[in-house]
Amino acid sequence: MLLCAAAFLTLALQVSGAAQVAIQDTGRTLTLGGISYFVPASPVSALHDSSSLSVAAKSASNGLVPFSVIPTSESIFDGDALQDIVHDWSTKDDVWSKEFLRGIYLIYNGTRAFPTTSSFLAQEKFGIDFVFLSKSYPLGIELAKVLPAGPYFLEPASGNIYQALRLYNDENQSFVYGTIPDGNGGFQVLSAKIPGAATETIGVPSRLYFTATIEKPLAGMRLAVKDIYDVKGLRTGCGNRAFWQLYPPKETTAPAIQRLLDGGAVLVGKTKTSQFANGEVATSDWVDLHAPYNPRGDGYQDGSSSSTGSGTAMAAYPWLDLAVGTDTGGSMRGPAGANGVFGNRPSHGAVSLDNVMPLSPELDTAGIFSRDAKLWAAAGQWWYQNFTSFSRLPKKLLFPVEFFGSSYLTNPPSAGSVADTFNTFITKLEGFLNTTRTERSLAAIWNATKPANVSTPLQTLLSTTYVDLIALDQVQLVADPFIADFGAANGGRMPFIDPSPLARWTYGRSLPPGRKEEALANKTVFMEWFSSSVLQPDATSCSDSILIYPQSIGATNYRNRYVCAAAASSGMSSFAAQAEVPEVVVTAPRIAVYAGVPDMVVPIGEAPFNSTITGQTEFLPVTISFIAAKGCDLMLFNLFAALQDAGIVRAVETGSRLFR
Repeated sequence: MLLCAAAFLTLALQVSGAAQVAIQDTGRTLTLGGISYFVPASPVSALHDSSSLSVAAKSASNGLVPFSVIPTSESIFDGDALQDIVHDWSTKDDVWSKEFLRGIYLIYNGTRAFPTTSSFLAQEKFGIDFVFLSKSYPLGIELAKVLPAGPYFLEPASGNIYQALRLYNDENQSFVYGTIPDGNGGFQVLSAKIPGAATETIGVPSRLYFTATIEKPLAGMRLAVKDIYDVKGLRTGCGNRAFWQLYPPKETTAPAIQRLLDGGAVLVGKTKTSQFANGEVATSDWVDLHAPYNPRGDGYQDGSSSSTGSGTAMAAYPWLDLAVGTDTGGSMRGPAGANGVFGNRPSHGAVSLDNVMPLSPELDTAGIFSRDAKLWAAAGQWWYQNFTSFSRLPKKLLFPVEFFGSSYLTNPPSAGSVADTFNTFITKLEGFLNTTRTERSLAAIWNATKPANVSTPLQTLLSTTYVDLIALDQVQLVADPFIADFGAANGGRMPFIDPSPLARWTYGRSLPPGRKEEALANKTVFMEWFSSSVLQPDATSCSDSILIYPQSIGATNYRNRYVCAAAASSGMSSFAAQAEVPEVVVTAPRIAVYAGVPDMVVPIGEAPFNSTITGQTEFLPVTISFIAAKGCDLMLFNLFAALQDAGIVRAVETGSRLFR
């Protein structure tokens, strides 16, 4: 019996030594003060003073103690100084709370040789269990690495200190997943769930961590990125499950995204895109992924596409500051209008689109969403670094009558109408620019100034230009390589493709040789004409004029309706009416697409509607687009920031209403 036991023990030891189980710590989820937090696996610093750790251990729960790192320049830090910090931090940070006052690590950054602290330090008032002082104080202790202000978790057993990430539930289903840095210059998927949450969870760091990084213009700005941009350590899914599973995590971050990270932005997640950035309608077209929810109005309106996740997230979540998308034919401007946020299509070529899934390189651009014109301008000024910033503004305002439905000067809109919202804003804009609008028909300008060798109307010239280019380019650059790679890895099987891109690709394969060259030639004709006859470059204001047109009119587009089967249409050609209401005819112009110029969307109001979902009066966004000459992006950003300072443009809120 003893021999059998000894033999068994020997065998167990041999097996134990031969096969080791690899356990990877992916972090911890916990609740503090009713709020869910994520504690990453990797510490950011450590405390190795045994007596201090022994004191802190008395306050530990599940091995961790929440505490705050507080820098101060006060030579005598007392209860009043602490009260001021508590008020300030409670106001401007959503991650820190008074629960993190279980302990304090006080860092003196002033100039006095012998700083002191009050003996009581308001410990009873705030429930503070311990106070540690940095080496600047007598008998102070040192951290392994200096930490910025903010909330942390201390593990007394090891002395390790961890950042605190607040977890938010993605109720609007805007994200593919949340992300955290991997410690090697890349990112990994956030492996955390809020207890009871059925959707993705996003972890955000404290804004206090970045308050000292003033040299970076986007320091601490929380950033979401459309899932067609490559990010080191993450897969790029392009809205297709088979694509996401087939290709491994990326080894390089797209230069456009790296530029924003270098500016101090903090990536918190990847957002959903309609499949391969093609236009899709919620419910009817979104098959592989569920379409994100537009929070405006009754919460059941289509969020537009293809940068749907980024646009809906910006409209829904106050904890998100910036969101990146792309615009080929309207994928920034459509979501900006539908979700009532600031969003732009920049001049073509504004930033590198290396390591970004293409729709059509001749038309693709990278844009950014924001709820605040001044933050939007700051992000644009940093991102679009190859343009000149102009402080002087154009004095000519071009009002294309066919886009607005009619002349507002000869046919003043009725009070309270959507047209009146546009007219009221334009009147304020005229006063700000010290100018008067010029009402013209773009078609009339074309007929009067078109090239001598061109006889066709504008809509005929460009009728299939857009759809020809995106279909031909994406078949060659994305569809065929993906299908071949998937087939090779899956016994010749085809991957699933949503109806919309499948119809586009089928159309592209049917086009005859020479169609792309014809489309590019027509685009070039329009681009050169637009630059010479509509919006001309100007040495003092960059663009001699600004062209405006309605972007969204508060019209309903319920996501619980079914539409006809997808087809390779012209994708709303330049001058075809998209929607019509009394006094306003809204078009979906592709002017900026063909001309390569900036087109920026600005929220200006709301329109009421009787919701068939809630049975109540709800409100949807009214937005307007600004177009300027190519390369004049920064001039427009300066204009919008100035308009917000003047109260003509307002920052928007999150949720069902733009303004409260």
